[in-house]
Amino acid sequence: MKRSGIFNRRLSGAIAELGHTDMVMVCDAGLPIPAGPGGPAVVDLALVAGVPSFEQVLTVLLDELVIEGATAALEVREHNPSATTLLDGLFPGPALELVPHEDLKARTATARLVVRTGEARPYANVLLRCGVPF
Repeated sequence: MKRSGIFNRRLSGAIAELGHTDMVMVCDAGLPIPAGPGGPAVVDLALVAGVPSFEQVLTVLLDELVIEGATAALEVREHNPSATTLLDGLFPGPALELVPHEDLKARTATARLVVRTGEARPYANVLLRCGVPF
């Protein structure tokens, strides 16, 4: 058994398959997730409202991934101050692109992986663009 890191075997396996420029959507429990063939792999971690939190999941993923950039909804600034503070701290300056929420939802279809958290606050979503460790 693993000593540390991500124990969820579906999430661990999906992360191992990611490559440069692949997109990972980390989302709250309410974001619509595209379904159907050719859509992103989905790992649903939601247990109950708020568990696991957006911050917990994002922090663990950032320990596992190299990220070149991130995209969040412009509306997060007005409607979710704690997510704004978190994202600004993790992705300073130009590393965080803000787009209208409808655009972010549409971009979810381009993700290779969607990780659904139990977050129950609005606009706790971020699209991560994978990089390489060299």
